[in-house]
Amino acid sequence: MDLDRHLEIDPSEWTKPDTYDLVTALVVPRPIAWVSTVSPGGHRNLAPHSYFNLVADHPVHVAFSSVGVKDTLRNIRATGEFVVNFAGQQLLSALDATAADVDPECDEFMIAGVTPEGSHRVTPPRVAEAPAHFECVLAGQVPVGNCTLVIGRVVHVHVAPYVWSKRRVDPAALDPTVRLSRRYGMLAPVFTPEESPSPHVLAE
Repeated sequence: MDLDRHLEIDPSEWTKPDTYDLVTALVVPRPIAWVSTVSPGGHRNLAPHSYFNLVADHPVHVAFSSVGVKDTLRNIRATGEFVVNFAGQQLLSALDATAADVDPECDEFMIAGVTPEGSHRVTPPRVAEAPAHFECVLAGQVPVGNCTLVIGRVVHVHVAPYVWSKRRVDPAALDPTVRLSRRYGMLAPVFTPEESPSPHVLAE
């Protein structure tokens, strides 16, 4: 229903689905870590995780949360390695296909129709069609609520030539898929504070 006053709630008093819809609609846009791993038995896994971000830059560390214990987390715990693949808009259908709950022996690279490519420093393959990748080794894991926060140290970075311009990544060329509650989105036009079309945007 529509509100006639401000929403004021204790999230613990809401159902889990309602709380999820609220907080994931407010914390937007969220980058998506398309994480590839390999099980000790050699089975490839590929899955999206939208609780993801950069957490340090020297040395570079990233973190994502696994909701529950799924194949990605089990594989990382067993091997200590993973790859974060960055999915552009052209890979949205493939990324969404890997969100399905399938048996651990299923190869999500095949399900998504993407190409596994050998990594430089870790065993899990990269998604060849992705424009950029972080090869990571496990630096730590922290239980938080219903999730496990996985922290990875980035040991190798790959960026495709078409997204690299003047020693920087071109956000428009990267064209990342982002998460908006239960939906996906894309980057809005990119601008500096001085270029902002809104008079209410303040410079840092």
